Amino acid sequence: MTKSYYTIPLLIIISSMALLVIVLNYDLQADQNEILSASTSRTIYEGTRQVLELKQQQQEDNNIKYREMPDAIRAIYISSWIAGTPSLRNNLISFIENSEINSVIIDIKDSTGVISFPLNEPLVNQYHSPSIRIRDIEALLKELHEKNIYVIGRLTAFQDPALAKKHPELALKRIDNGEIWKDKKGLAFINPKKEAAWEYLVAIAKESYKMGFNEINFDYIRYPSDGNISNINYDLDDGEKRSDIMKKFYQYLDKNLREQNIPISADVFGLTTTAQDDLGIGQIFEDILPYFDAVAPMVYPSHYSSGFFGFNNPEAHPYEVVYTAMNSGYTRAVSMGEDPQKLRPWIQDFSLGLPYGQKEVKDQIRAIYDSGLDSYMVWDPKNKYTKEAYTGNID
Repeated sequence: MTKSYYTIPLLIIISSMALLVIVLNYDLQADQNEILSASTSRTIYEGTRQVLELKQQQQEDNNIKYREMPDAIRAIYISSWIAGTPSLRNNLISFIENSEINSVIIDIKDSTGVISFPLNEPLVNQYHSPSIRIRDIEALLKELHEKNIYVIGRLTAFQDPALAKKHPELALKRIDNGEIWKDKKGLAFINPKKEAAWEYLVAIAKESYKMGFNEINFDYIRYPSDGNISNINYDLDDGEKRSDIMKKFYQYLDKNLREQNIPISADVFGLTTTAQDDLGIGQIFEDILPYFDAVAPMVYPSHYSSGFFGFNNPEAHPYEVVYTAMNSGYTRAVSMGEDPQKLRPWIQDFSLGLPYGQKEVKDQIRAIYDSGLDSYMVWDPKNKYTKEAYTGNID
């Protein structure tokens, strides 16, 4: 083969061009990497900005949710079933907006032991029996806050048949056969001595507060009051009393919630304001008041037996019963150095033995004011309130 004089120069030219292409490709890839890096940085920046904006929005929301407790609470109870039904709850919200009522109590967990809405908390998910009664709880809380309505979450403590069924080791037992004890309605109670139950309640309270409840209200913080209570194994140590256990529980709530800036209140028997013992249920007025932001004696006139305060039928004397009970509570609070305005009695807007209407409800409210107190909460299990009793003059 004849060797061309142009072969070597041609090879040099081709090699140079290839090298140039490689260099150009390298520079192009570097440019693309730089562009990609810049794009990624912008994406990260945008994502960070959105996260910061979300956190800021959550903080703004929290400023609404965790506002201070009103100086005077005037509240009505709304059951989980009503709260979960917009057409029914909207009428009550409208009523609140056009009355002196400024707060609501909504069931977080009622006396069946069922929690009204999902809670994203491991211990809660381990223990509780799920039921979604309030499907739009976050939207409801948001609406109430926007309307400047203070939201109290009612959390039943030791009457909890659902928990007793799922974890019988936590329940009060019978003396005769060791089985779960039940009251006259067939409902089981958790043993107030079980600290696992305390942890469960605090977990529910903390998660509910995060959702937007302004305050956690503890109900059934007591031992059983009816049924064959002589057959209850209280599981007490030598010299230990039911009131000792309950006081430790109050202190636990104080430390784990109140000291964490979560407002808490307690529902107690109306008789605690006048009784000198624990009523057989572990509740002593002086043991309770120091550990809660508010204490709510249930001074329903219909729940006092014949002979109390000198009346054959206390239910027929709503003013006198409520005044006597709360005046005693006021005096005892002052004597122990506590603010009497922490007392926030429950009154009744329901008929049990006698019909209760506008006059009877207003008589109870007037009795509260006359005893020197500013706050009250109203109970009607049917949520059908005597609306005209909460507007205008109470006389």
